[in-house]
Amino acid sequence: MEKSEFYRVVEKLILPLFTGSFIEGEEESYSRDSEVAFGKRNSLLIKPSKTDDYRLILKRGQPFQTFEINLLKSVLSELNKISLLNLEDESYISVLQDNAIEKSICAAVSDEETANSMFGILNYLEKWAARTYEGKKIAIGIIINQNADLSEQNEVINYTQLMERDFFALLSDGQDSYIEFDRKGNLIGYTQVNKMKKVQSISPYKYENVARYCNEKRVGIVLTENGDVLIFKNRNLLFAKRLGGWNIYSHEEVIQLLSYRGNYSLKDIRRSIYYTALDTSFAYSGGCIVYLNKDKIEQALTHINAHDIIDEKYFELKKKQEIENANKLYNLQNLSSVEAVYNVPFSTFLEQQKCVKSACIRKLIMGKPFHELSRKLRLELVSMDGATVIDNDGTIIAVGAILKIEAGSEGGGRLAAATTLSKYGVAIKISQDGIMKAFYPDRKNGKVKSLFTVG
Repeated sequence: MEKSEFYRVVEKLILPLFTGSFIEGEEESYSRDSEVAFGKRNSLLIKPSKTDDYRLILKRGQPFQTFEINLLKSVLSELNKISLLNLEDESYISVLQDNAIEKSICAAVSDEETANSMFGILNYLEKWAARTYEGKKIAIGIIINQNADLSEQNEVINYTQLMERDFFALLSDGQDSYIEFDRKGNLIGYTQVNKMKKVQSISPYKYENVARYCNEKRVGIVLTENGDVLIFKNRNLLFAKRLGGWNIYSHEEVIQLLSYRGNYSLKDIRRSIYYTALDTSFAYSGGCIVYLNKDKIEQALTHINAHDIIDEKYFELKKKQEIENANKLYNLQNLSSVEAVYNVPFSTFLEQQKCVKSACIRKLIMGKPFHELSRKLRLELVSMDGATVIDNDGTIIAVGAILKIEAGSEGGGRLAAATTLSKYGVAIKISQDGIMKAFYPDRKNGKVKSLFTVG
């Protein structure tokens, strides 16, 4: 593969697969070097073939994993096969390259025989994603059981006979009900996953049950009403095709990153924050979650309006700040008016200032920290306009807070809020298109850096 073509392929197909990755440059390479290898500081080194004398340096916020290297090797192998065909039709090449990504994903989660069936099923689901049934977008759920093989039985029905038929759209909902096939794509039956035992899993809230059902031998595939295609295995969401591109999910690595420079950070809090960001991402509601460092909370409070604070301890700190600021103005009338507003009990302040939202949320959470709330409630809180701000112990300081943004902040409101408060901890901005971006403070220069990006 020519160098210029390889750059184009990496930018078009590989970077979107590893959300948040970018080409940092290239380095000299030798025939003894592998086509894909770990580099320094969250980077991968890749080249088209063993004989090439250069390797591109791919970098992203979160570390690359071994299974990602194996996937990338498979992708490069498939892309090289296409390159050797010397085709001239660009549109046809593009289709083959997209198929190469999907073939590699299928091979990464299943054996060769199952991968062939899975690839065919994905092709049918993408056709369904582009159409409607009686004017409505539909959701479809499929399980592939790699332990089962019904090919020797009588009256075998294959997915190729079913998935192009209109009635197939009504047989599952992609949430609680699924059509189950064997390793060769033969119909096993109908499966409901809404009564699964609670076991450790990582997936969007809506798809917890199917994630739990999909162990090391079952692959779950969901076509959502938004047109996303999700792949579950080993009780996790592993891949998702969103906005036309496939993304990989390295959940545990991202959860670990949330403890950046916070040794006091509890894993339950980090996990709950990531789960909620993931839920918000797949709800397409947008949101902003800020996880403050213990020694930066008072500085962060200067950006939060007292009307948005829901914890009494932090209201008292905010009250102290407001009175001190008024004192600095050497204006007795102003100081008197500020003291009149703030020198009251917290409950009185909420009532007098008509802080209905804050009073309501206090009732809903009943003093519980963020990680002890239900996932559904956390999702609904974070989906409000504004930022959800949490201290190092998981105490919720504010929900739906409209922050005082520093001058010169760029981007939309949520991005500006995230980059402003990330100077005091980790801030995650979830856009309405589902992209999660996290930022953290670089203590060497006082600037904000990207911590991770997840599609």
